[in-house]
Amino acid sequence: MKRYIVRIVALWTVFVVAAAAAVWAAQPEQFSPLMDGKTLAGWHAVGQGKWTVEDGAFVGRANNEKLYGLLVSDKTFRNFRVRFKFQCNSGDSGFYIRTIIKPPDQAHGLQVQVGPAGTGCGGIYESYGRAWLVKPKLEDEKRLVKTDGWNEMTIAAQGGNVTVWLNGEKTAELRDDPSRPEGHFALQMHSGTKMEVRFKDIEIVELP
Repeated sequence: MKRYIVRIVALWTVFVVAAAAAVWAAQPEQFSPLMDGKTLAGWHAVGQGKWTVEDGAFVGRANNEKLYGLLVSDKTFRNFRVRFKFQCNSGDSGFYIRTIIKPPDQAHGLQVQVGPAGTGCGGIYESYGRAWLVKPKLEDEKRLVKTDGWNEMTIAAQGGNVTVWLNGEKTAELRDDPSRPEGHFALQMHSGTKMEVRFKDIEIVELP
């Protein structure tokens, strides 16, 4: 009888744990905003060009500046899922993850490309390192990138695994990558070009 009761209790425990795990997995991820839509609070500018907030979006404008223009998160992040919307009205840009900044304008680390079709949008580039790690096919960029309106991007990073989705479709993936495990986010404007880029609704879920 005792063995029977122990077995019933063990099975019930397994059932309860599995049910709790299923309920937890079904819960929607709780994203937290990384911008207030009114100010640059939580971020700081590095280099040249000008960053402003307009209609709830970070707007970067450069006019053939000598230095890159970066908008860098004050905090550093390790494992996360971050999502945002972007528009590149002219030129191309990037969303750096786990980056460190070296004066006067260098963002070292993985950069997820942001821009029109033909720029590698949705791919992963290591700045001041290995260059292109994953570059989408041009036909995929043309199919996915919206030329008018906002594009949506999600980047998930946990340990050496990094995955990028552009407008709901996976465009790049790294497994067991040896790049830096923690660092800042940064938004990019190129030097030596005239450009305008917009980012809004930047949100994050930090992962264990």
